[in-house]
Amino acid sequence: MKLKILFITTELIPFIKIGELAEVVTGLAKAIANLGHDVRIFIPRYCNIDKNKYRLQQIGPLSVPLGNCEKWCSVLLGNIPDTDIPVYFLENDEYYGRQGIYGFSHKYPFDDNLSRFTLFSRGVFKLCRMIGWVPDILHAQDWQTSLVPVYLNTLEQGDIFSKTASILTIYNIGYQGIFPREDIYLTQINSEKNNLDFEFYNQINLLKAGIINSDIITTVSPTYAKEILTPQYGFNLEGVLKQRSDDLYGILNGIDYLYWNPEFNRRIPAPYSVDNLSGKDICKKELQEIAGFKKGKHIPLICMVNRLIEQNGIEELCGPSYGCLYSICRDMNIQFVIMGTGDDWCERELSLLASRLSNLKVFLKHDERLAHRIEAGSDFFLIPSKYEPCGLNQMYAQRFGNLPIVRDTGGLSDTVEDYNEESGGGTGFIFQKMQPEDIYIAVERAVRVFQHRKDHFDKMRKRAMKKRFSWANSVKKYIDLYNAAVAKKNIKRKKE
Repeated sequence: MKLKILFITTELIPFIKIGELAEVVTGLAKAIANLGHDVRIFIPRYCNIDKNKYRLQQIGPLSVPLGNCEKWCSVLLGNIPDTDIPVYFLENDEYYGRQGIYGFSHKYPFDDNLSRFTLFSRGVFKLCRMIGWVPDILHAQDWQTSLVPVYLNTLEQGDIFSKTASILTIYNIGYQGIFPREDIYLTQINSEKNNLDFEFYNQINLLKAGIINSDIITTVSPTYAKEILTPQYGFNLEGVLKQRSDDLYGILNGIDYLYWNPEFNRRIPAPYSVDNLSGKDICKKELQEIAGFKKGKHIPLICMVNRLIEQNGIEELCGPSYGCLYSICRDMNIQFVIMGTGDDWCERELSLLASRLSNLKVFLKHDERLAHRIEAGSDFFLIPSKYEPCGLNQMYAQRFGNLPIVRDTGGLSDTVEDYNEESGGGTGFIFQKMQPEDIYIAVERAVRVFQHRKDHFDKMRKRAMKKRFSWANSVKKYIDLYNAAVAKKNIKRKKE
């Protein structure tokens, strides 16, 4: 059965990207469309999405209810480049015509985010009516679109969407869309029964309401699906998720192996493959030159490319008088490159450490071209996450022959095989506890293999480069869930 699927997302490659969401939606949409399904995408038209560059065409005005009024918007139509997948953009300068997607930074969200994403979620149904296209599946992404399944079960119930099912994907349960209780009027959902779905410690929680109302809930790795059912990782939603555990599935994300491919990559100085690694030596020398390090392939080069926030272990890595980064660089004959932005204190501390350590280079920015060069030039990729729903960096790293050093959590557990000291098996190095000394020991373990068990290191590198985390492995699971959601909705409709 060919399905009609509408992805509702706040990020999408190549138009706008903050995190993994953008790459995942694009990759999954392409994979599903390649199977012959009718896939379309709905996203806000932020002001930094260039209408001319992407040849967006206005197809009509749209009036969308919000609170006590209606907001006039425009709908623009484009495509994911080099595909026939339609992308509909909701344009409203009041809410999307500013710099920033969710806020001025991850620490300072916009005060009107409830209005911004309520308007967007309600606009889904207005759009479908306008274009005369009713999807079989509404696939919402994270808390920003969690109102979509809620509207499907309330204000849009019994209308032309009576056969439409909903799926909600949770990318990071640490972000839930929590707002003042009195602001629920903006959603226009007023019944006492439905308001209870939002109730969260005298506030309202959009993700909670989305979880309760979705036909099926997914998250981005099998291990994370289990972790979020526990108090340690559930962020106070573990109880609600346990009630929906029969409808909760963990499906591992995939990556684009055309884009993340060292064999054909214009962003790196020399191509290389698992059968010919000479180009990787060239990439390492160039990275050492960029960083101002001594050149030499026998010095282990470790990198970290990530957001510098608490989730990613920055306190344990570089917290003043607490983190282990200084000791790692002081005690070990290594070179270390870090790229990312995040918490102000962390950026200051990293700058200070880099000024004191000749073997540490820090780039406080995100540069896509440099990210590829760091991946290609490094020997190890450090990801000391407190929790990691899926993670894509460890997948990129393995394709580039860059062995991950990771904590045993979430998608990291599902994608990295720990080093076996006897056989030389594995694709990386896994540690358990989230303490500075555990990160130190894991790095020391990896460096020791590089320096004293080169045969094992080379074997691991080749094994890592041969691994594939493509969408082909996951897309069939999504299709099965889509069909299950439609069947579930039909059963529910007949009972009513």
